[in-house]
Amino acid sequence: MNGKMVGYVLSRILFINALLMIPALLVALIYKEGWQGLSPFLLSIGITGGCGFLIGFRKPSNTDFFAREGLVLVALSWIALSFFGSLPFLLSGAIPNPIDAFFETASGFSTTGASILTNIESLSHSLLWWRSFTHLIGGMGVLVLALAVMPKIESGDVFIMRAEVPGPTFGKVRTKLRSSARILYVIYLSMTAVLVLLLALGGMPLFDSFIHAFGTAGTGGFSNKAASIAYYNSTYIDYVLAISMILFGINFNLYYALFFMRMKNILKNEELRWYLGFIAFAVLLICLNVRHLYSSIDLLVRDVFFTVATIITTTGYATANFDVWPVFSKVILLFLMFVGGMAGSTAGGIKVSRIAIYIKTTIQEIRVNVSPNRRLPILFEGKSIGPVLSRQTSVYLITYTFMFVIFLIITSLSAPNFTTAFTAVAATFNNIGPGLDAVGPAGNYAGFNNLTKFSLSLVMIMGRLEIFPILVLLSPRTWRRG
Repeated sequence: MNGKMVGYVLSRILFINALLMIPALLVALIYKEGWQGLSPFLLSIGITGGCGFLIGFRKPSNTDFFAREGLVLVALSWIALSFFGSLPFLLSGAIPNPIDAFFETASGFSTTGASILTNIESLSHSLLWWRSFTHLIGGMGVLVLALAVMPKIESGDVFIMRAEVPGPTFGKVRTKLRSSARILYVIYLSMTAVLVLLLALGGMPLFDSFIHAFGTAGTGGFSNKAASIAYYNSTYIDYVLAISMILFGINFNLYYALFFMRMKNILKNEELRWYLGFIAFAVLLICLNVRHLYSSIDLLVRDVFFTVATIITTTGYATANFDVWPVFSKVILLFLMFVGGMAGSTAGGIKVSRIAIYIKTTIQEIRVNVSPNRRLPILFEGKSIGPVLSRQTSVYLITYTFMFVIFLIITSLSAPNFTTAFTAVAATFNNIGPGLDAVGPAGNYAGFNNLTKFSLSLVMIMGRLEIFPILVLLSPRTWRRG
């Protein structure tokens, strides 16, 4: 383990984190929040930058950087971001409990959107900005941002990007990873800017437009309104956000293909067809199941489409309290929580590609049992699924299930019932935010004890990084020499 090199890169990540707090300072100035609004961020910037300086100011002579270092760096970076990012909440007194502040910030960076706040609208504009801005940072990945703006880390780029970019396979849009990172961020920020404009044109205040665009782009779901998107009661805003959430749940490599008019790549993408198919099928089934609760077809389709979009993309915004829907609809939504968006998107969940591979593998096993002598290759994206990818997807599901059970046991210690405990873990592990019952769209996570809140904070980070970076960080073997 090249600890000095990990420390050096981590220090640069903290410098970037400190710089990213500067826009919140500008917001505090614009809204004339005075020293009370400025001081938490000035102190946080100083502490974060100072710690970055102490961790690793000088570049070490040994710059070797491999898979182990990449996994450890990604895990440490996200934990450090959540810790130092929580300082403005603590120093301002808005969230006096350090565990609560860490939970809220981890939820922001991991784009989960789960909250312990019971009075969101009491926060200052600068804190609301920072709270949602963490979604924008975490959506595409802070390490991907670092690759786009930092000097080259010798051979380490690929290991960092592989560890942070979600999905069973790692793809890049250009031969050079730094070019890929820059292109992805340009696409990401351009789409976010367009969304801000569309929301503002729909009558949403400009500040609110930024807040909800950040939450949509990062598929996080933080709002500056207690009633979330339902506050605006606008058909236009609902559909703009629902469509935008679906778009941000698509693999960003496809947008690169679209930019260069490579339509064949998009039309042939099998994961995209599965993704859109899940959405269409879920909307149809839920509409049929809840139609008796609505007197208007327009409102029925609007609420169901928005809810399906926000759940499958793991965003977590709400226009309707789906906790009062029939059990059948809630089961479908629970399934979508686990599915999540496409690999290479800002969405969480297991990912559509893995679900498709699991389904195809199961069908293949049934065929083999029926006709043992007939063995056909399992195809995905027009290619045969090799033994390595098959093993990786199987190991991920086993590890995911094992970790889910562990955290479910911990959460059950302070949950009022099984539904709350199960969906709290599902909603945080899959980076969704709202679950059912006490943690439903009308509830929050404030009722859990500190142990549960801290464990769920780790669950959110673990879910965003797809488990293994955190497990590698905690493994004693990682820190042995050699």
